[in-house]
Amino acid sequence: MKSHTRVLVIGGGVVGCSVLYHLAKAGWTDITLIERAELTAGSTWHAAGGFHTLNGDPNVAKLQQYTVELYREIEALSGQSCGLHLTGGVMLAGTKERMDWLKMAHAKGRYLGMHTEIISAAEAKKLMPLIDEKQFAGAMYDPLEGHLDPYGTTHAYAKSAKILGAEIVLRNRVVDMAQREDGSWDVITEHGSIQAEHVVNCGGLWARECGRMVGLELPVLAMEHMYFLTEDMPEVAEINAATGKEVITALDFEGEIYMRQERGGMLLGTYEQACKPWSEKETPWDFGQNLLEPDLDRIAPSLEVGFRHFPAFENAGIRRVINGPFTFAPDGNPLVGPIRGLRNYWVACGVMAGFSQGGGVGLALSNWMVHGDPGFDVWGMDVARYGDWTTLSHTNAKVRENYARRFRIRFPNEELPAARPFRTTPVYDRLESHNAVFGDMNGLEHALWFAPSRAEARDEFSFRRSNDFPHVAAESAAVREGVGLLEISNFAKYEISGKGAEAWLDTILPNRLPARGRMVLTPMLNENGMLIGDFTLAREADDRFMIFGSGLAEQYHMRWFQAHLPEAGVTLRAHGLDLVGLQIAGPKSRELLARLVDADLTKEAFPFMAVGRFNVGILPALIGRVTYTGDLGYEIWVKPEHQRALFDLLMQEGAGLGIRLFGGRALNSLRLEKSFGSWSREYRPIYTPWEAGLERFVSTQKSDFIGRDALLRARDEGPRRRLATFVVDALDADVIGDEPIWLDGKVVGWVTSGGYAHHAKASVALGYVEAAAFDASAPYEVEIIGDRRPARVAPEPLFDPKGLRMRG
Repeated sequence: MKSHTRVLVIGGGVVGCSVLYHLAKAGWTDITLIERAELTAGSTWHAAGGFHTLNGDPNVAKLQQYTVELYREIEALSGQSCGLHLTGGVMLAGTKERMDWLKMAHAKGRYLGMHTEIISAAEAKKLMPLIDEKQFAGAMYDPLEGHLDPYGTTHAYAKSAKILGAEIVLRNRVVDMAQREDGSWDVITEHGSIQAEHVVNCGGLWARECGRMVGLELPVLAMEHMYFLTEDMPEVAEINAATGKEVITALDFEGEIYMRQERGGMLLGTYEQACKPWSEKETPWDFGQNLLEPDLDRIAPSLEVGFRHFPAFENAGIRRVINGPFTFAPDGNPLVGPIRGLRNYWVACGVMAGFSQGGGVGLALSNWMVHGDPGFDVWGMDVARYGDWTTLSHTNAKVRENYARRFRIRFPNEELPAARPFRTTPVYDRLESHNAVFGDMNGLEHALWFAPSRAEARDEFSFRRSNDFPHVAAESAAVREGVGLLEISNFAKYEISGKGAEAWLDTILPNRLPARGRMVLTPMLNENGMLIGDFTLAREADDRFMIFGSGLAEQYHMRWFQAHLPEAGVTLRAHGLDLVGLQIAGPKSRELLARLVDADLTKEAFPFMAVGRFNVGILPALIGRVTYTGDLGYEIWVKPEHQRALFDLLMQEGAGLGIRLFGGRALNSLRLEKSFGSWSREYRPIYTPWEAGLERFVSTQKSDFIGRDALLRARDEGPRRRLATFVVDALDADVIGDEPIWLDGKVVGWVTSGGYAHHAKASVALGYVEAAAFDASAPYEVEIIGDRRPARVAPEPLFDPKGLRMRG
């Protein structure tokens, strides 16, 4: 083993070998992989080896498609067979709701270039004769499904990487790490130390332990996972003889099982409800190519359904049962990227579908390390979606929930119950007493809507308009006609101060900085001129600013801020729940606040986008005249110890004005009729401000800010796509995001978000359309649950297009 390397990859499973290969392919050849035992000796060796392109996040699905298409490349380079069986597969729906879900998944695939097909149960029977078609409502066929040899595939990655110059060291465990002042790492192994400029934790089952070496507790947990191999089945032999091919793969959502052919029999695996974590607190280092004790009783309910759906299995003998551990993140997607506050430390772990996702993970991470950007929209995999609030027990509960729901539908209005409530604000009980239905954002409870009684405070899960519809309509009306109250503590809040604060902010933000006592809206860009933030920036003093943004992205943005922070002169603080807030909005909001604040709140004295510190009653607060509703309104920020008193005061004084609580769903409805975009939907790192319609918040006259040169190039080249608002002729279902946009029989774009705008009484979709195909007067269609509905471009916001209400 050499004494120095540019990159040290820890872990020799399929993910570690993929990262090594992609780094070498990108030109970084002074790279080393260290494995504690042999390649594949963690969870890779006992994997079932299936692969598919379907994923709830279309951006992750795109990387899965890349992974499948990569296998021929590494086979050709390495001379090592991946044992690739590209059989195609069917995903079987046993209910109307599951069929709707498949139609939506099929629709997403349209704009990703996938070639799936919705078929009947009878057609599925022809493709996969083992099924009883009477048990199913239909299916989706995907030609890019199949299985491979986990050992051969991992070694194909490894051999390809070595051919390109990488080094692999086996049977040498990493035991500790320490960072030097220059940001490099001293990695101590059983057989000596190696200095690495970068460390990549691909530890798999031992990712937690490798993270703990640097003070990091990664939110991953291993779960026992069982599948079995049958003895030879005559039905399989008949299919092989009749078709000249092996049996295609199948995924049965109602049975929660997957299957494929294995020699003359079949492999069948389950994601059972009675799931079981493995090694919950610490993974033993001496665990090698071991299997766990089988427990067929635990998967018996799934097998009973499977025998009904696939009758041939009832008479098949079981040749072998495999029970082994796989690691999962709380939401089932990988954890990929740099770690905030740990310079040159990267992770690629929690990749439970390694043979579907491993190639895409390796490509994205290598791009990130070599070029400073993953090159794709990887928000669904970014480790920054989790923060310091994630505890070991919280991870345990959410992983078990996710595992047990692996093949279950997640409805757009469904909030998962495990490990809740976890984080709450001081007014949680106040909102609960008003019959709030809560959602979970980063573990924080926030009100979605308010029911007329506690018994009715629950969602009826559906892809269509549900029981919340009339209540969200009433909340929206309260804001537009009077005054509404919303908790906004789930926003991210950052304080920037110091003598260098102004100069630093001028460098990282493309808009001009506001004057004292004023606010501006501003995006934030990466070096490629792409959107990585959407903020409200407030200036309280010459050297003190506040930034408000999406709570979902707090870790993501703090990572960026800290990576670009100067060594001196700037103090950065994320307030988190040390600063909480309430918002009042609507035409009577000024009247309400004026009753409680001893100050002139007229539009001349405290205009739109003003900010200042006032006492609300006896409570000190920071107040900004801005709301995401697009109406007259105010954001009121206080310390946690004042929030309950502030809530009671606003509700008491607002009673005579008809004040009403409103939640996140009403806020979504209100922002849609203003054509306001949102972070992680309309604003993501694959769009420029020119494409997103944010050019008015960019000052190209500024001489220097991150991304300026790339931004100017993008302006001169012209946008590749355009964000537009569509009014959709919907029936009983509205868009939720990722639906295709059609024109003249072709898919020309995709929906980013939408819903029903209650005040405007219109179904609204925001989405991107190819610039060459954009025509504001064209007869577009938006596909909703398999039905292409007429849609027209709204040339201006549906509510208050000139902004007179919010500025008045």
